[in-house]
Amino acid sequence: MRLLLDTHVLLWWLDDSAALSEEARRAIGDPENLVYVSAVSIWEVVIKRALGKLDIPTKWADALAEEPFRRLPMTWEHALEVRNLPDVHRDPFDRLLIAQAKVEDLTFVTGDEVLLRYRIATLKA
Repeated sequence: MRLLLDTHVLLWWLDDSAALSEEARRAIGDPENLVYVSAVSIWEVVIKRALGKLDIPTKWADALAEEPFRRLPMTWEHALEVRNLPDVHRDPFDRLLIAQAKVEDLTFVTGDEVLLRYRIATLKA
């Protein structure tokens, strides 16, 4: 399975949060699965932390670097795919992540019920 983590799922994983479902925890931790983290999520965390909307330790990026996750850069194709998405959600970070999952044919791992309405493969976190 090829997974793309939503930003909150990434943070839950790094924090070992009980909010993460057992199914998602098993899928993310399964060495047979390829787990991607998008540059979009890193951008979102940095922005929200700088604005005081997210309280996480300063060494969160060091913890992330220790994980075996694959890095997913943002491309022109990802950005252009946003225009083809239905108006289900207005958050630009989420829309970019959905576009990436769609373009790259990844299963999107999220706990956001609204995002489960997009026509892509999802795994409920």
